[in-house]
Amino acid sequence: MFTKKEIWRVAYPILISLVVQNLINITDTAFLGRVGEIELGASALAGVYYMSVYMIGFGFSTGAQILMARRNGEGRYSAIGSIMLQSTFFMILLAALLFGINDICAPWFLRWMISSEAIYGATIEFLDYRIFGLFFSFVAAMFRAFYVGITQTRILTINAVIMALANIALNYMLVFGKFGCPEMGIAGAALGSVLSEFISVIFFMLYTGMKVDGKKYAFFNISGFDPKVIVRVLSVSIWTMIQFFLPIITWFIFFVAIEHLGERSLAIANIVRSVSTIFFMPVNAFAATSCTLVSNAMGAGRPQEVMPIARRIIRICYMIIIPLMFFVFVQPTLLLHIYTDNEALIKESIPSLFTMVLYYLITVPGSILFNTVAGTGNTKSTFLIEMITAGVYLLAIYFIIFWWRPSVQYCWFVEYIYWIVTLSISFFYLKKANWKNKKI
Repeated sequence: MFTKKEIWRVAYPILISLVVQNLINITDTAFLGRVGEIELGASALAGVYYMSVYMIGFGFSTGAQILMARRNGEGRYSAIGSIMLQSTFFMILLAALLFGINDICAPWFLRWMISSEAIYGATIEFLDYRIFGLFFSFVAAMFRAFYVGITQTRILTINAVIMALANIALNYMLVFGKFGCPEMGIAGAALGSVLSEFISVIFFMLYTGMKVDGKKYAFFNISGFDPKVIVRVLSVSIWTMIQFFLPIITWFIFFVAIEHLGERSLAIANIVRSVSTIFFMPVNAFAATSCTLVSNAMGAGRPQEVMPIARRIIRICYMIIIPLMFFVFVQPTLLLHIYTDNEALIKESIPSLFTMVLYYLITVPGSILFNTVAGTGNTKSTFLIEMITAGVYLLAIYFIIFWWRPSVQYCWFVEYIYWIVTLSISFFYLKKANWKNKKI
């Protein structure tokens, strides 16, 4: 049974890396909030659109992470290198495919979805640069999967700090035209993010080459591309690829729906989305911890520890989330001033901020139990859960936003519905389904 200290040892570096990594989104929003409301709103649509494409690759890396964690728990270390390298080759090919599809389809798709000509133009301007980041972010996702799978997560913190510092500096120079750089506005934020991801990959490669025992993980025994390894990874990850893609693409539809309420509503939603990442980072870190520790426990033949691990992780996560909630309710304007100096925009954002914060009381157990299901290797089940939840979520968007057309603060009620459904189905599955003897 993993102790609280062991759980924290895995979760803390992931949390720190996510905090620093998400500074990219936070700094993009903060810088663009001082460029204009059009750019602020467009960066929300473009950012979530890019994230939906990225999540296809991240889902594949999560499947590879589950397999690497299982082999780590089994003590079969030599199998990990093959999974890591073959999956990285596949991810580069996948990035090229998605890049080509986006180049052809994105302008048409976004023109159809977005009502404002100004928002559409700024969104395309952002994506023209940002989409190049797929090549680097996909490779970085595989390095993250490797280190999380073997529970050696401290390097993620160092890498994330380097990437975040690079992004802040590059954004400042490219958005506002400092130190001899051209003033690129929203395109500068996109280019800065791509370059910081490139720096992240270079660091991962150098560190892994110098510090990781290549013989232990059989990194040097790879003679070429092995489709059998990819098929094995895909047998797990095909479900996580779709599973991670679905909630983000539905979230993109959520922002498109808000864009139809007006440019000011979209600007408010982007600010609240950025604040939401502050809460989702610890939730995501502990959810990833649940996935990898459950997978290790299953690999070690201890399925009876799965639910106690999940309950313990939920309690620890609440210890972080509840103080954050208290801070937001006490000092909302202090937090919102990070993103904009527009007092009217800040005042209008506060009701949405409060509505958003409260749904994390449901998100904590929902996300952790959902990832517990994934950690058991039952990724087909998590896919089915996500399909059901996404369907309910889209119906909620239609009736609450498109049909009711409320003020933006009430639009966040769709998130309550999403996490209530996720929590309910995941809990029922872990209590009633036959998952303890799952082999992968």
